[in-house]
This record gives sequence, structure tokens and C-alpha cells, in this order.
Amino acid sequence: MIVVEDLHKHFGGFHAVDGASLEIEGGKITGLIGPNGAGKTTLFNVIAGVLEPTSGRVTLEGQDVTGLPPHVLFHKGLLRTFQIAHEFASMSCRENLMMVPAGQSGESLWNTWVGRRRIADEERALRAKADEVLEFLTIAHLADQRAGQISGGQKKLLELGRTMMVDARIVFLDEVGAGVNRTLLNTIGDAIGRLNTERGYTFVVIEHDMDFIGRLCDPVICMAEGKVLAQGTLAEIKADERVIEAYLGTGLKNRDKVGA
Repeated sequence: MIVVEDLHKHFGGFHAVDGASLEIEGGKITGLIGPNGAGKTTLFNVIAGVLEPTSGRVTLEGQDVTGLPPHVLFHKGLLRTFQIAHEFASMSCRENLMMVPAGQSGESLWNTWVGRRRIADEERALRAKADEVLEFLTIAHLADQRAGQISGGQKKLLELGRTMMVDARIVFLDEVGAGVNRTLLNTIGDAIGRLNTERGYTFVVIEHDMDFIGRLCDPVICMAEGKVLAQGTLAEIKADERVIEAYLGTGLKNRDKVGA
């Protein structure tokens, strides 16, 4: 679904992504792991159009999307979330979801004068969909709560809900477990798994929690120093001497510590 070829992103003399090449298969949940500074988030940002690459190529189902801005990729069904949730704090959780779909009639000043019925019909449909999404994510009880007042884990669920409002095709999740308690992380994992199996979503997940990765992801890709180091099942990755060296700088005797 996604092919990345010899991708580079330089910040002055620092090569955050340094010749990374990988493929993301549709219908899978792919894990992306690696030590801090490996270039994982920068790779996400380049693929998702937040940053322009220094060189290299990204294709989406055979179409060259290298350097396309996020709003164009959004319309192609490619979305990403962030390590720190970007909610609209003063709006309710339901309103955060309702505002996601593009091209709403209420965005036109003309329609606010002559198209009020159309706007009202659209809002009813969006409200119903938002409530369905909140129910799916088990946070329906937060529908009228201001998004700025909910917990960090609930905000991660809300961000996942945004992708559901537009029926995203491939979603890049950046550290969904960061700052999230184990109970909510399990809820997030359940939602990701259901979206994959029931609705055909493709996911790519950056995460340091190896239990979470092992539960959801196959294959797993490991990055280090801006390059793709290894790819396979989590068991294969954890047994790879190159991965152990990248994480610990030691040999196979410490393999069980990878991901700890």
C-alpha cells in the first residue's frame, strides 16, 4: 500500500532519515520500533506530508505522493496522529469529531443564508456518526465533555475517532501508549484491532511498549540511525543481533532486555 524508497530527511548536517526503504502492506497492522532518535517520527512526518523529504520517493498504491501536503493526503485516506493529542480543548468530544469531515455545507457563508436546511440535515448525520464512533470507542459517556478536560488516554481514543469520521484507509499512529494507563491502552488496542479486522483499516504504529506491539503488530520494522535495520515478526526482531546492538550496544546475552 505504501512504498518508501531511499528516503532522506536532513536538518543541516543531521540525517534524521538516512536512506530508509520499506513497504507497508494493506490490511496489516505494522509496528515501527527503534531506540530514541532512530528517525521514526521524522519518517512518519515525511510520509504524511508534514515535512518535505530531502530526497527519495513515497508512493501510495502506486501513485507518487512524495511531498504532498497533509490536506491532500487526507483526501486520499492517509491520516496520522501525534505523540501529544491535538484536540480542540474548548469543544466537546462530539464536536471534535463532527468537525473532521471536509466540505461541509456550513463552511460556506452563502449556505448559512440560503442552505440552512441542508446544513441542519448534515449536522444531524454528523452527530449520529460521531455518537456511533464514541460508542465504538467506549467513550460515549464523554460525548458532551470538553475535550480539554478528559485524560490523556481518552484524548488518544478521541484522535483515533477522528480517523473514523472520514473512513481513513491507512493511519499512522505515533506512540499511542505514551502517558496512557494500562487499562486505557488495552482499550485503544482493542479499538485498533477491531478497526483492522472489521473495517479493513491499515495501521502503522510507533510504540515503545513491546507487549502492545506484540499483541497487535505483524510485521514489525526496526529503525536505527535513520535506516531500516530489520523487519519480521517481533520474535525475529528481538532475536536479531543488529537490533540488540541498536538498543543496548551489547551482544545476544542481553536479548531479553530488548523493549524493556
